[in-house]
Amino acid sequence: MAVNLKGKSFLSLKDFTKEELEQILFQGEKVKIEHYSGKDEQSLKGKSIAVIFEKPSTRTRVSFAVAINELGAFPLILETTNMQINRGETIADTARTLGRYVHGIVARVYSQKTLEELRDYSGIPVINALSDYSHPCQIMGDLLTIKEKKEKLEGIKVVYLGDGNNVANSLLFGGSIFGMHVRVGSPKGYEPIKEVVELSKKFAKNSKGSILITNDPKEAVKDADVVYTDVWASMGQESEHDKRVKLMLPYQINDELLKHADKDNIVMHCLPAHRGEEITDSVIDGSHSIVFDQAENRLHIQKAILSLLI
Repeated sequence: MAVNLKGKSFLSLKDFTKEELEQILFQGEKVKIEHYSGKDEQSLKGKSIAVIFEKPSTRTRVSFAVAINELGAFPLILETTNMQINRGETIADTARTLGRYVHGIVARVYSQKTLEELRDYSGIPVINALSDYSHPCQIMGDLLTIKEKKEKLEGIKVVYLGDGNNVANSLLFGGSIFGMHVRVGSPKGYEPIKEVVELSKKFAKNSKGSILITNDPKEAVKDADVVYTDVWASMGQESEHDKRVKLMLPYQINDELLKHADKDNIVMHCLPAHRGEEITDSVIDGSHSIVFDQAENRLHIQKAILSLLI
C-alpha cells in the first residue's frame, strides 16, 4: 500500500522509513518511464516552487528547474545574493513570506539549520538540495541507479572513498535503511561524524545491513559491488585543498585500487569531478563508470520527490 508523503519536508533520509523511501524510488521509476514516453505527468500544474541557492550549482539547478517545469509548475530561481537575506533579513521572516507565495521550497545551502528554519516557519514542504550535513536527493537518485544496474539494493556492498562529507552521511543513512553493506574509507580525522555512523548502525541492525568505517582503502574496496567517491575539498574548503589532496591520494579511485573490488563493480561519482584527484580519467570514462546515468537520475528522482511531497 502506498504511503502518503504529501506536505512532508525532505531534509534528511534519517527522517524517513524504508517504506516511504521505497515509495519515492517507485515513483522515480514511474516518472522516468513517463519522461521517455513523452507523457510527463503534470501533477503540479498551476503551482510555483521557490528554488534557493546559497552555493553554486550545475546539476542541481538544471535538474530541479527541468523537473519542476515538466511537472507543470513554475520554478522561481532565487540567488541569496539578490535576496533580502543578503541585507540582514532573517531566515524565519523570509520563510514566513515565501510560505504565502509559493507551494514548496527547494534550497541548496551551507547550513542544515537554514533548512530547518525554512521548514519550521514557512508552513510548506522544504526539500534539501544540499547542505553541510546531507545531500538526500543525490543519494535517492544514486539508489535508483544502483537498483537499475544491480536489480536490488538489499545485500549490495557499496563503498565510499574520501572525505566523510554530506554525501557520505546520506549514503550511510540510505544504504543502512535499505539493508546494504556500506563501507567508508577515509583518512584519520576525515571520517563521517560519529552521530551519523551510530544512527546508521542502528538502521543497519534492523535491515540486516552493515556499516564499516576504515582508514584502509583496500579493506574498504574489497569485493565491493559499488565504488563511490566525491571531491576531496567541498565548497567552502578550498583553502584546505592541497592538504586534503596529499592525505587522500591513497583513496583515489584508479585502475589499481579497483582490482580489489568485485569484477562486476560499478563506479559512481556525484560530480563535479576533479579528474586526476579523487578519480582518474581511465576510471570515470571506463566501462565500469555509470556517473552520467547517475546524474540523469537526479532529474527523475527529484520529480518523484516533488510530486509526492507537494
